[in-house]
Amino acid sequence: MFKRIALGFALAGLAGVAFAAPLSYKIDANHPQVTATWSHFGFSHPFANFGQVDGTIVYDPQNVGASSVKVTLPLAGLDSTVPALDEHLRSKDFFEAEKYPTITFNSTKVEAAGDKKLRVTGDLTVHGVTKPAVLDVTLNGAGPHPMTKRETVGFDATTTIKRADFGVGAYVPNVSDDIQIRITTEASVPKADGAPASKKK
Repeated sequence: MFKRIALGFALAGLAGVAFAAPLSYKIDANHPQVTATWSHFGFSHPFANFGQVDGTIVYDPQNVGASSVKVTLPLAGLDSTVPALDEHLRSKDFFEAEKYPTITFNSTKVEAAGDKKLRVTGDLTVHGVTKPAVLDVTLNGAGPHPMTKRETVGFDATTTIKRADFGVGAYVPNVSDDIQIRITTEASVPKADGAPASKKK
């Protein structure tokens, strides 16, 4: 009888490990960068950074398919380092930011794609138009952050989209339809309510 009870506890413990809920991470507003680059008449490759990134990453290394990503990019944070270009990109020629103030990405599938590699498929909404997009993702690291001590993950990702698919096709093909997007981000498990803040070093 004692052996059966011990075996029952052992199996319960293993089940708890096997079916542990994946961790939910909040994107750290101080570290993400989402940059887009394109060709301008073949002479240059300007870029724009989409700041003020907000979102949640659910990551389960034991069951990658249970992972997910939900991100919002306010166009108020767009910065090409050229104020006139920023204004033009937010205008009716492109994003119509007053009418469509955000870009969103909501994953629909996450797959393993090799060592520390993931393939994330999701719905990308730009200019009020939603199309599928696929991110090729690299896991940079996962574990307690040295400064905050909170569980943290870091990822890089790339994709290429056609802006005309989203109704943002002004000046194609002189200004390229293809837009290369690069993403780097850190995300941490939020502090429990009432938990003391970690001391910064």
